[in-house]
Amino acid sequence: GGPRPLPGQEVSVKVLGALEDGGPVERDPRLIFVPGHGDVVQALELGVPTMQPGEVSFFLAGFPYAYGRPGSREPDVPPEAPLLFEVTLLEVRDCPDPQPLPPAVRLRLGSQRRERGNFHFARGDFAAALRSYRLSLRALDGPATAPPGPEEEEELQEQRVKCLNNCAAAELKLGRAEEALAACEAALRISPDNGRALLRRGQLLAEQGRDADAALALRRALELDPASKVIHAELSRLAKRQKPPSNT
Repeated sequence: GGPRPLPGQEVSVKVLGALEDGGPVERDPRLIFVPGHGDVVQALELGVPTMQPGEVSFFLAGFPYAYGRPGSREPDVPPEAPLLFEVTLLEVRDCPDPQPLPPAVRLRLGSQRRERGNFHFARGDFAAALRSYRLSLRALDGPATAPPGPEEEEELQEQRVKCLNNCAAAELKLGRAEEALAACEAALRISPDNGRALLRRGQLLAEQGRDADAALALRRALELDPASKVIHAELSRLAKRQKPPSNT
């Protein structure tokens, strides 16, 4: 019923995923993604574009097209596990702008994309991880069909900070220190006392030779986590660098 998805279009699908013994591993009544963005397992990336709206398909995915040789912790998939997916293509739409979504759906979509980024990061594909983290932020920051309640707004902010910290880690792995610093500072604008962002910001500023600013960030991080050996070591390195040379 209708044309198949074209490159760049967004799809909504209902997905059930199970192991060969029938044990369920995934269940999503409305999974939203753009094929080709690396946002879902490859079986869905390749399979869904062959479908028409309203069609139900079954994909038996070997482990390279599912969660790979290591498997996954979330969802719980054993190593080298093939998966059977039942997929219903619900909708195909052009995707120039984020679609207005209820706050609960934005949270679920943001979390799903961040977990996908973590999947890529753990396997060393840092460019794919960064793409997924950015897609997560797009979902979290996108238009809403209704204002979030206080608890939902708090959770949205928490997820934004997690995503920005993950973006910083991926940028560092890709050798982009300035972009990593910008992600840390964006996280701190949301949560000024986020210890992870403070520590990484301090480390990055120290690498740039901005020792005074680095020390401020690291001292605040130490106030939040006085037992951290990493922060103590960073401050010790800064102190040694700033100590005047001996006359003897």
